[in-house]
Amino acid sequence: MQRRDFLKKTAVAGVGAAAATATFSTPAISQGLKKMSIVSTWPRDFPGLGLSAQRLAARIPVLTDGRIQVKYFASGERVGAFDSFDEVASGNSQAYIGADYYWKGKHPGWAYFTTVPFGFTYAEMNAWIRFGGGQELWDELAGDFGLKCMMAGNTGCQMGGWFRKEINTADDLKGLKMRIPGLGGDVMAKLGASPVSIPGGQIYENLMSGAIDATEWVGPWNDSFMKFYEAAKYYYYPGMHEPGSMLALGLNKKFWEGLSKNEQVIVESACGMENDMMMAEYNMKSGSALTKLVKEQGVQLRQFSDEIYDSFYEAAEEVFEGVRSHSPMAKKIDDSFRAARTDLSGWTKISDQAYLAQRNRVLGA
Repeated sequence: MQRRDFLKKTAVAGVGAAAATATFSTPAISQGLKKMSIVSTWPRDFPGLGLSAQRLAARIPVLTDGRIQVKYFASGERVGAFDSFDEVASGNSQAYIGADYYWKGKHPGWAYFTTVPFGFTYAEMNAWIRFGGGQELWDELAGDFGLKCMMAGNTGCQMGGWFRKEINTADDLKGLKMRIPGLGGDVMAKLGASPVSIPGGQIYENLMSGAIDATEWVGPWNDSFMKFYEAAKYYYYPGMHEPGSMLALGLNKKFWEGLSKNEQVIVESACGMENDMMMAEYNMKSGSALTKLVKEQGVQLRQFSDEIYDSFYEAAEEVFEGVRSHSPMAKKIDDSFRAARTDLSGWTKISDQAYLAQRNRVLGA
């Protein structure tokens, strides 16, 4: 599918959506089978994010042998991307697939369950969620909103973003209008930029028109598909804001509790499988996409300077202080995050990080 087709679909989202999704059969209802409407924050057929969500939605009825019938709605087909939370919390739909940092306006703790500045890598996030108390805190936070959430994907370490001008010092960020969600947007605001949160399908047109000066999205694979290089040639790395962006399946809590134990385990297993598959796909496809961006599209690859990264960190600490002061729950989540980051960083430094440094040295990479 070409990018223009994706943008066209996004622009007319909602038209013909029912025809694009599977329908629940009457016999299934009469047999007492469960219906599950899933709304997504991603456009239909979008590489990586959208296709991963569709893959997960298709896997659940297969694994349950049809006992759970899923009807999937991409962003805009039933509700807008940023309306998915309320749609599911209210019980109008049974689940959403998206990035939980979109809900930080409801509680800043939500951001930690996607990614935060100077946060976890993919492997570290998995460790915290599964064995470091992260899932328990996620359950506590989500439960207050009538939800049950679990890991359902990860895009890995993201790029720092596309910029229409070079960023040589932190002062160059002042007055910059940049599409960047989550706590990363709050960090940029501390440095004088103006963060904007807009759905993926609207980024290209805003960047082309000059309505925004910069944007982050995901990484080379997704970004090349979006053709951001037509509007901005400077591509910066690494992204301090999203070192390992975890995606979630968020279920209405009453619906979740109405599933049998067997069905709950199946849903968890389906999500766990997609969490692994999505990261593998991004890792495999991002390298070649980056090479093409540089060699074929003339993209200027740039690394943020240490001075800029120091400014990022100082601003991030101010943002975290604001989060901690929000509520006891926010402080509880941040305390757990910081303790796990310290433990995980010590091991990562002498394992993955040390090995990769040596491998790159001997390979001349």
